[in-house]
Amino acid sequence: MTHEKPLDVAWSTAWIRGAAAAVAEHRDELTALDAAIGDGDHGTNLDRGMHAAVAKLDSQLDSRQGAGGVFDLPAGVLKATATTLLATVGGAAGPLLGTAFLRASRACDVDVLSSQDVATLLGEAAVGVQMRGRAEVGDKTMLDAWQPAARAAREAAATGASPVEVLRAAANAAVDGADATYSLTALRGRASYLGARSVGHHDPGARSTALILQAAVRAA
Repeated sequence: MTHEKPLDVAWSTAWIRGAAAAVAEHRDELTALDAAIGDGDHGTNLDRGMHAAVAKLDSQLDSRQGAGGVFDLPAGVLKATATTLLATVGGAAGPLLGTAFLRASRACDVDVLSSQDVATLLGEAAVGVQMRGRAEVGDKTMLDAWQPAARAAREAAATGASPVEVLRAAANAAVDGADATYSLTALRGRASYLGARSVGHHDPGARSTALILQAAVRAA
């Protein structure tokens, strides 16, 4: 049986580090996906933003010697990540992911996240993406990964699944959601200018969302 770590401040810090590593590993893939239907900068922009977020966490931890202050709770880690992404990532991804992490941070102001906390965190993140991007599921945006993840988390929590199991269900749903964008016509963002020609390409934001949520599972 796999050992599950508590979803605490150590987990949230490991999540952001892991997400940054995953984005760096897949930077060229994300950039290529974006080049096909967008500006072609999603991978490089998000890589820069995630590395800046890790640097922000490192600077805070160094100044506080790893204890006290803003990083007593997962909420502090996610808020620092949110503000860094909002400040450093260009295009649509910065405002969308920054808002997702900011709303998520408000939902996890506890020492250790419960299954319901995980579901609430992901639900708030999805709402943030939807409101900021004015998108709906099926528009071929990162919401097509976030909203299935939130729904899967809510359903898993309702069955009594552990916090990590809830997180895993969400990440798997995000992967499926990102895969499903291949056959969608883009209705939001620069990709929407292509109309029917956007079919046959995966949405880069949905793909990076899946990578970020898979990193959350690995951190646990």
